[in-house]
Amino acid sequence: MIRDYIDSGILETYVMGSASEDEVKELLHMKAKYPEVNEALQQLELDMEKIAMHMAITPPPAIWDKIEQEIGDIIPHNFQSPEPYKERNNYKENRNHDSGNQFIEVESESSHMRIHKTWKWVFAAVFVLGKIFLGCAIYFYLENRQAQQQLQELKIELKQLKK
Repeated sequence: MIRDYIDSGILETYVMGSASEDEVKELLHMKAKYPEVNEALQQLELDMEKIAMHMAITPPPAIWDKIEQEIGDIIPHNFQSPEPYKERNNYKENRNHDSGNQFIEVESESSHMRIHKTWKWVFAAVFVLGKIFLGCAIYFYLENRQAQQQLQELKIELKQLKK
């Protein structure tokens, strides 16, 4: 019975991360109850690790510099911790402080623009609608040109019939 469970493929699906919640619960129960299942699972994990190590491809040497540069663009190099918050208890001190001309300078080392997720969908929808409208415009332009050609042919035919 235990051998059938081990050979069923449930261990492989668990190691690959594609097991359902019920399968994971069952496997963890079987692993705790039967040491054979635990040993088979450990052996399978070792085998998968060996296969992964054997099939690993060494990245090109320049890729590490590129990754480091990308991370450097995202994370500022001269990060300074913010000053601790000072709570003001005096109302007069808050009133006398000129709050009309306070600006916070924002500097960014990244050249990427960040957009809220909902705006990404709006931009995608506008792009798709633009393509649909462009297709419709081309279609109606060609239909109009064909209708004008047919109208011209009918005019010529009408003139010939009048003669």
